[in-house]
Amino acid sequence: MQADLSPVIAATAQWLTRAFPASGGALASALCEIQARQAVTVAAWLRYPTAMDAALLGVAGPGGSGRLDWITGADAVLDDDTDAHAWRTWVDEVVASWAASLLTDPELAGRAVAALAGGSHSTGTQAEFRRLVAPDDSDRNAAALLRHPDLLAPVAGLHQDQLLDRLNPGRTLIA
Repeated sequence: MQADLSPVIAATAQWLTRAFPASGGALASALCEIQARQAVTVAAWLRYPTAMDAALLGVAGPGGSGRLDWITGADAVLDDDTDAHAWRTWVDEVVASWAASLLTDPELAGRAVAALAGGSHSTGTQAEFRRLVAPDDSDRNAAALLRHPDLLAPVAGLHQDQLLDRLNPGRTLIA
């Protein structure tokens, strides 16, 4: 099951770490990538909770990074070498938005990981996603841009309502 979502998880995590790079050297880059991958994994597992959902994603495709690139201004720096950017076609905008929301709100990240506990992907234990739900100072320093609420707000805001709906099923709507 995880293999079906791995191209989307890898591409979306790569997009996040390129759009909001680590501050520091190789260790900071590794810590930033781990946090992005954990957030994207949780978001992808929430977005595509069943084998059928993952299979449909494989047929329809995730949509690519076009809108995300435009929002963050990354489209202005892309060159014409489409082969070098082919991985961007595997970026899932909704998953990136949900991951951005999780990276900027540890409480929301904890609720999302808890929601995975009954799913088919993972046990969803807090320890499995520790760098996402309980980042230490080195994690926060390495991913200062990746976790900055103001910087990620345009991306997080794209589909945050859908994430909240997923995490609060059956809530009563009050007019």
